[in-house]
Amino acid sequence: MPDVLAAISAEPIDPHAVDDFVLSAENGAVVSFQGIVRNHDQDRAVTALDYQAHPEAERFLRECCEGVAARTGLRVAAIHRTGPLRVGDVALVAAVAAPHRAEAFAACAELVELIKANVPIWKRQHFPAGSSEWVGL
Repeated sequence: MPDVLAAISAEPIDPHAVDDFVLSAENGAVVSFQGIVRNHDQDRAVTALDYQAHPEAERFLRECCEGVAARTGLRVAAIHRTGPLRVGDVALVAAVAAPHRAEAFAACAELVELIKANVPIWKRQHFPAGSSEWVGL
């Protein structure tokens, strides 16, 4: 199985470092996804987010990455932020490298969906009036 990178980080994520991890001479495509904190959720304005992770979240993230890598034979990486984030901050970077673009796009999409469904990370949204709510609990 190819090496994977899977990390939970309280520090800002460098998307180029994630891409560089998966890049290799035999791959002609690197597809990466950046989840960015947006200024709204449906019809409500959002001013900031707090992400909190279960103590074993990194293990779950690694399992997602290893599963995609094992199934596809591709290099896979993902880093998810925790702590307070502002609008415009990067919350998740996932990347996959493959010989061709179609398989890289498909594997990256699969990876992001697996992360969203299986990694125990919760977000608290903050609203302009000072209220907040947890999402995903």
